[in-house]
Amino acid sequence: MLHPLKKRAAVLLSIATVAAALASPVTAAPAAPGAEQAAGAEQAAALRWTGCATPRYPALQCASLKVPLDHARPAGRQISLALTRVPHTAATSQGPLLVNPGGPGGSGRSLAGFIASALPKDVAAQYDVIGFDPRGVGKSEPALDCGPGHFAPVRPDSVPRDAATERANLERVRAFAESCGTKHADVLPHIGTVSAAQDIELLRAALGAQRISYFGYSYGTYLGAVYAKLHPGRVHRLVLDSVVDPGGVWYEDNLAQDRAFDARHKAFLAWVAAHDATYGLGTDAAAVEERWYAMREGVRQTPAGGKVGAAELEDTFMPGGYFNGYWPNLAEAFAAYAVKQDPKPLVAAYERFGAVEPSAGNGYSVYTAVQCRDSAWPRDWNQWRADMWRTHAEAPFMTWNNAWYNAPCAFWPTEALQAPDVTNADLPPALLLQATEDAATPFGGALSMRDKLKGSALVVEEGGGNHGIALSGNKCLDEKVSAYLRTGKAADATCPAQAAPKPAAATRAVPPSAGGAALHGLLGFRG
Repeated sequence: MLHPLKKRAAVLLSIATVAAALASPVTAAPAAPGAEQAAGAEQAAALRWTGCATPRYPALQCASLKVPLDHARPAGRQISLALTRVPHTAATSQGPLLVNPGGPGGSGRSLAGFIASALPKDVAAQYDVIGFDPRGVGKSEPALDCGPGHFAPVRPDSVPRDAATERANLERVRAFAESCGTKHADVLPHIGTVSAAQDIELLRAALGAQRISYFGYSYGTYLGAVYAKLHPGRVHRLVLDSVVDPGGVWYEDNLAQDRAFDARHKAFLAWVAAHDATYGLGTDAAAVEERWYAMREGVRQTPAGGKVGAAELEDTFMPGGYFNGYWPNLAEAFAAYAVKQDPKPLVAAYERFGAVEPSAGNGYSVYTAVQCRDSAWPRDWNQWRADMWRTHAEAPFMTWNNAWYNAPCAFWPTEALQAPDVTNADLPPALLLQATEDAATPFGGALSMRDKLKGSALVVEEGGGNHGIALSGNKCLDEKVSAYLRTGKAADATCPAQAAPKPAAATRAVPPSAGGAALHGLLGFRG
């Protein structure tokens, strides 16, 4: 799951030019008759692509597609999906390659240019790489925004040490759910993974393609698996990177995340201890962990800079569980606060990694709308409380923070659906990629998905802990993906993880050429 709330660490990757070019979606020509009929209806290509090039992606094009709000009423109210494309250049094309960065709630328009440029030229040349904002997201219309300011600092402590703190957090999440129901009552029943997958089928028809390929990260792996379940005969290639456990959607998956993130946070603290010469926080990982929780207690009592309390501190360090390229910056902020009693680098790290973007309300609103609709969540808060305290006892780093992130689902105004079984024996071979220590989508999920997708292959990054691993600088993994997209052949394999980062000054940006930084700038955090 890619929670799309947090900042994208723009200093690591200059994508502002992309965002500016995509700020105003280009309206496509009306779909040809039949485009809004039941999924699977064939038609000629109906999209009008208009140039929206950027300096980084000079071949980028934009369009939009009308789809039914309610797929059971194809002639009813229409909504729009914002699209991007990097067209193929080879004489022979393998058709469209749809790409999705996860979420739910992540915008995929910028990902098309990245994927097309990150793949080997001969591979990218064979595909029309298609990015899209799923329904409700970004420049698709209508775009959800349920509760502006929901994450404004300083929030109550995420760990409800007393009844008043728990009540304050419950009031926040209940108010968000109620606001969403009030502002978007007509749309919420139609925001979910199955509806998004049906949109993909209409997009396939509008592209005039008999089959499509799909490349999804994080939540995008689940969206791809659901589409493949609904339309197995329409799948050409299927790449799933950092794989959601389809059997835990979504309450159980979040509990698994809590335990995995705690382990990943401990890995970060052990790395800090290994570099005591730089950070001065001690050589014993357990002692460094004690200092981190002492920092948490310090900001709980006196928020750093008046804006970084305990919940915001967790938000700041959570991205380190997604991408270890952030570790040097986080360690510098930690050391400045704990060793030098200087809170300013910690505040700067919060602004970079933890503070919300102006558009974050949209991503989080879609995240909750999809997850709360996709499957049943406990409606009895007593069950949440018992499960969270039990998990917190073994994994205190983010259990309660993650609980409040998802807790609107306990009060959500729409009825929950039943998650589809994605078991599939009718697909061509799919390629799955997974790091063994991934926190956002723990390793067991990839094993579960491989078992459900007959004939699929799993490429394991042994010892890797980043979330989103293909096209991020691991040559072994990237070669597997490229070979699969060329030929459709896939086999189980193991690749070594990339080396851990080296300490660096907090002001030193990762070069834009660093694939991991570029990719994680687009994927965002909480996934």
